[in-house]
Amino acid sequence: MKAEGIEYEERMDLLESVTYPQPLADLLEGAYNIYKRGHPWVADHELSPKSVARDLFERAMTFAEYINFYGLARSEGLVLRYLADAYKAMRQTVPEEAKTEELTDLIEWLGELVRQIDSSLIDEWERLRNPIEEAEHLAADKPPAVTGNKRAFRVLVRNAMFRRVELAALRRWDDLGELDEEAGWDADAWADALEPYFDQHDEIGTGANARGPAMLIIDEQPGSWSVRQIFDDPEGDHDWGFSATVDLAASDEAGIAVITVTSVGQL
Repeated sequence: MKAEGIEYEERMDLLESVTYPQPLADLLEGAYNIYKRGHPWVADHELSPKSVARDLFERAMTFAEYINFYGLARSEGLVLRYLADAYKAMRQTVPEEAKTEELTDLIEWLGELVRQIDSSLIDEWERLRNPIEEAEHLAADKPPAVTGNKRAFRVLVRNAMFRRVELAALRRWDDLGELDEEAGWDADAWADALEPYFDQHDEIGTGANARGPAMLIIDEQPGSWSVRQIFDDPEGDHDWGFSATVDLAASDEAGIAVITVTSVGQL
């Protein structure tokens, strides 16, 4: 703004208007004001809607990818503690009757993500809530196996696969190559494999339907899973996608879903 010749006072006014995404802010403010009428002691706390956990989930990134994407290395611990608090809030405050399958998946995924990075952020809290259930894994020196929570692990697998869908939709071949070069799928290999797709279709869908369970086939086998991610093409043919294997032992070692792409193309 300075380079554009904007005066200092005007620059300061413009910077005051810079904010961050606040989803459902109006709805939450209204509900919070109603709640304060019967609980006046909460008036000392201001509502501050954020979309950090939502953004992480929608981008289908791992925690390390998210930190790198926004350049948050110096604030990594702060982000992790925020995610831990978001997990606790959802576990503790959302009534059971209000939890949908999708929300339960998100809660399980978020808790496992935090636990695999620093289990101490939620272990003590979990122990107080469920002393018997948590006693066994708290005695260990490291977090429980990531595959042990199958529901959360399926979300990790789904996110890892959908991350590749998003990159393919944007034709970011270099980023895909960084993910899969060791498996033989470098940037050129991805571009060559999907060139026929883009000859047939204008785009790869990345909306709610593209992320739905109908577009992901998981065959669970001992030691590894076979996975097929289907592309949501505009014509609805659903005959293009890519296949991968999930190494369960490697996933437990890494604390994330370890995906190896095996093929990309049309069925």
